[in-house]
Amino acid sequence: MVDTSLELSINTLKNYTLAMIKRCREAVDNSINSMINKDLEGAKKVIKEDYEIDTLREYIRDRSIELIASKQPMAKDLRYIYALGNIALDLERIGDYAVNIAQETLKIGDEAYIKELIDIPKSAKICTDMLNDIYKALENEDEDLCYDIAKRDDKIDNLYEQIHVDCLEVMNKNSTTINQGVRLLFVGRYLERIGDHSTNVCEKIIYAIKGEMVEIG
Repeated sequence: MVDTSLELSINTLKNYTLAMIKRCREAVDNSINSMINKDLEGAKKVIKEDYEIDTLREYIRDRSIELIASKQPMAKDLRYIYALGNIALDLERIGDYAVNIAQETLKIGDEAYIKELIDIPKSAKICTDMLNDIYKALENEDEDLCYDIAKRDDKIDNLYEQIHVDCLEVMNKNSTTINQGVRLLFVGRYLERIGDHSTNVCEKIIYAIKGEMVEIG
């Protein structure tokens, strides 16, 4: 006999995880937009609203533990609950990196950028597209989409290398740019880490669907 209460509980947990993915995507998008537009109030808003992501993470964690303890799920149900709990950990880190980007924007303030922002917005666009598709992959339990998403992380890695090269070139030519150059490098690094955590999420969705631990990339 199917435990409908367990099924409903897992679906609720999944819906909260989907809400967390959406909130993380918005946080990354808003943090980069605030940087590009020098919207310092927007950056402060990203930082202030991070508690919403943390709250979702706490709910998913606590509910996962409660379901495992009270329902004693077996096989796929147990795997699915475990995967969602771990996905929330990666999503929380993505939210933290969005906050880090907003903090760097505030530190740069109204200072003119030492170089045109080209690769940072490109990298951010890949990150937000990955998160949009992660939402679809989890919602539809689409294993193939997970693999497609994770492969995009290589593009973010390549863009980070270019950001690194460009910033070092500017800093070497003019020592007064070093402070901001380091901050731009941090932003590139944060986006690179968002790509890594997005890949982790894809691997965990595949685990929830297939029961296979895979490492993509």
